[in-house]
Amino acid sequence: MAVTDFEITEVRAHRRTFMTFERLVLFAAMHITLTLACLALAFIGNVPVIALLLGVGGTLALIVGFVIAGPQTEH
Repeated sequence: MAVTDFEITEVRAHRRTFMTFERLVLFAAMHITLTLACLALAFIGNVPVIALLLGVGGTLALIVGFVIAGPQTEH
């Protein structure tokens, strides 16, 4: 049975979609962890200013990191 170009293209599209979704889930998990750590610093650690700076800086660092890394798909 021969594999047609359509099947190969469709598999690549599904793989690209899966990789994009995987990166979105990874970003969400990392951002939730960062948020919880900042809340712990603010309320339990009693250092709200540092928690705010860490939260804003960490969020920007996550966004920049994921944008610079770009899609990690194989061709």
